[in-house]
Amino acid sequence: MAEFDVVILGGGSGGYACALRASQLGLKVVLIEKDKLGGTCLHRGCIPTKALLHAGEIADNTRNAAEFGVKAEFKGIDMPAVNQYKDGVISKLHKGLQGLVKSRAVTYVEGAGKLVAKDTVEVNGQRYTGKNVVLATGSYARTLPGLEIDGKQIVTSDHALHLDYVPKSVIVLGGGVIGCEFASVWKSFGADVTIIEALPH
Repeated sequence: MAEFDVVILGGGSGGYACALRASQLGLKVVLIEKDKLGGTCLHRGCIPTKALLHAGEIADNTRNAAEFGVKAEFKGIDMPAVNQYKDGVISKLHKGLQGLVKSRAVTYVEGAGKLVAKDTVEVNGQRYTGKNVVLATGSYARTLPGLEIDGKQIVTSDHALHLDYVPKSVIVLGGGVIGCEFASVWKSFGADVTIIEALPH
């Protein structure tokens, strides 16, 4: 059994920030992540959507270039190329984060961790005990009762990040940050977009 000052279950934004700060304070840290270091924000949330928003902004600016005295012609969206750009942004930041965690002497463990005692997490058959345990297990997209997510016509934000085409029309269910970001992206890419939101704003 390996002993640490801090055992962190989850390598997303909260988990890796905690690991880096704890290490900076001189604590012995283990960071456990079942998927990819960086979590939802880096791989399926904030970063990829910002890359798509940037591509959408370029499309909008090209359409409106004449307003600025610039001669440009908008010929459409090449989704495989947009996805390649988005994936490149993610890859660069992921490599940078891996290097940062390694440089701070944080022990990084890949695998699905499970809390087996108030001070112990088990992953890949190995137990890690800590004076402190931080649960930073993240989030996931959920559906509504009776709404079958098929990954084709009805998609989550995870699916939407990997579409290889621009939909002709889209209904975005939910006007929160993620919904509005995708609505903006698709509108900039040329889709007819409707947002459905239960709350007033």
